[in-house]
Amino acid sequence: MKMKRIVSLFCAAAVGLSVIAGGLTSCSNKKDSDEKIKFTVGFDAEFPPYGYKDEETGEYIGFDLSLAEEVCKRNDWELVKQPIDWDSKDMELKTGSIDCIWNGFTINGRERDYTWTTPYVDNSQVTVVLSSSGIEKAEDLAGKVVAVQADSAALAAFEGDDATDENKALAKSFKELQQVPNYNIAFLNLESGAVSAVCMDYGVAKYEIEARGSSFMMLDEPISTEKYAVGFLKGNYNLRDKVQSALIDMLEDGTFEKIAEDWELSDSVCLSSDDKVLDKGEEKTESFSSKLWRICRQLLKGTGASLLIFVLTLIFSLPLGLLIAFGRMSKFKPLSLLVKLYISIVRGTPLMLQLLVVFFGPHFIFGMSTSSEYRFYAVVIGFTLNYAAYFAEIYRSGIQAVPKGQHEASEILGYTRAQKFIRIIFPQMIKNIIPSITNEVITLVKDTSLAFAISYTEMFTLAKQVAAAEATIIPLFVAGIFYYVFNFIVAFIMSAIEKKMEYFR
Repeated sequence: MKMKRIVSLFCAAAVGLSVIAGGLTSCSNKKDSDEKIKFTVGFDAEFPPYGYKDEETGEYIGFDLSLAEEVCKRNDWELVKQPIDWDSKDMELKTGSIDCIWNGFTINGRERDYTWTTPYVDNSQVTVVLSSSGIEKAEDLAGKVVAVQADSAALAAFEGDDATDENKALAKSFKELQQVPNYNIAFLNLESGAVSAVCMDYGVAKYEIEARGSSFMMLDEPISTEKYAVGFLKGNYNLRDKVQSALIDMLEDGTFEKIAEDWELSDSVCLSSDDKVLDKGEEKTESFSSKLWRICRQLLKGTGASLLIFVLTLIFSLPLGLLIAFGRMSKFKPLSLLVKLYISIVRGTPLMLQLLVVFFGPHFIFGMSTSSEYRFYAVVIGFTLNYAAYFAEIYRSGIQAVPKGQHEASEILGYTRAQKFIRIIFPQMIKNIIPSITNEVITLVKDTSLAFAISYTEMFTLAKQVAAAEATIIPLFVAGIFYYVFNFIVAFIMSAIEKKMEYFR
């Protein structure tokens, strides 16, 4: 029995190593021959009709997932549908968390970064606007804010190395090219008036317009065209060849066309048995130091944005938290209960949700249009309201921790209530709450990364975008070093302040 367990563990390890090395292989010593090999597909779960969650069944479905299911059926594999953060797709692939990226993945411009199947969809990037916007052609977008998904083909069409001169000139005419995390956020921005247009894949645009109604329209002129393929870790030819072979078999027996018809994408598919897979290409050569320096320079802009959020949040939330604490401790019950409700809501809901409410709330609640400039103000307002609630509870605990005798002594000395608080209570309160305040300030440094929930690009978001574009994890390590160094400085300053308060002992 013990030997059987050892053999099973050995087989499991062998299977894991074979996947990382680039192929799906079975263990010849495995006793349970009925267990299927798992094929893990990484996809963006907010990218209909290629991959998304069905509202009725709660299952992940889509054109690409239907193709993957058929490929697994023909290879006798077990399909694992793994939703991923699109900015982290390269890390998912390189760490072996997924076997491939299969979700409307554009091959153009990435030919040398992955091992690809042949293209199966011939897609184009189009522009979606509000039907009432008056925008009828690309030239009308001059001076407007245009949204694209981060690390998307639409972004590459405007700023990529292969972008046409016409598209580069068009991008320069925009007031801003705004990157968003997904198309849900993009349409919320478009509907609220924060952006004037969204550039996206034709298949996604067609699906979204049909699902959302006549409020949106697609411009006739496409921005660019590109092709979709399945991307594997570079050098993983064994697994790629098995998927490629299954796709060609599906093409020849009509299954591929049937799946395309089911998803109403027959006009877009381009899979051909005549196409040849790309196995090798000239590798990019760049020294590590040169690449690191270039990445650091790219992250500088985002660093300034993170610092600005941090500083402004502290400036506004620290005094506001004190006022909220007074309201929380007020003997006027309606005010006290109202403040308690506010604190309960803020502490009981995610900061990301609060940012979305602050930014999109004016439009969906009051029908007001939100400008692109409001995005930054919404970030500061959201962070301030959130942290003020936490600071209020810290202040309250610090005030209540001051011994009752201190209050009585100040009254005997003839201090007014204001003098008692400023000269006696407040200094002792500060001494009591410094450790708790330090924890919140350090958390704030890291929480600045949540600003991207409403498409405000700060340092960590920029790091994810650079990591996706460069197909390397280095930007995230650089971002981690920034957070650590900055938090080390914050902790040092707060520790110095705490030592200054020791004269009360």
